[in-house]
Amino acid sequence: MVRKGGVQFEEGPPEDFDPANPYADPVAFYEQREHLVREKWIAIEKSKILRERVKWCYRIEGVNYIEKCRHLVQQYLDSTRGVGWYKDHRPHYLHGPKTEAAEAESE
Repeated sequence: MVRKGGVQFEEGPPEDFDPANPYADPVAFYEQREHLVREKWIAIEKSKILRERVKWCYRIEGVNYIEKCRHLVQQYLDSTRGVGWYKDHRPHYLHGPKTEAAEAESE
């Protein structure tokens, strides 16, 4: 038995998603959310791989790790900026900027 082709995944966000009115099309909203989650997981896994490379470089280079591993540390730090799960799990454009009244209520 021979399988025909491989599994095809959609790489990009949905074309019919409207950031100005995200709840207009529920299917596009959920596809956009899945896309954001998938991209977030990819960024997290890249950071984990870079962290393992930094650990390996520190062990191999010994006392010279500051000079020899600087480029890996910089890549790791760049990859961790903006990566992670925030408190409300949604990007800012889905819920708009915080107002002063909402900030006062939360405090």
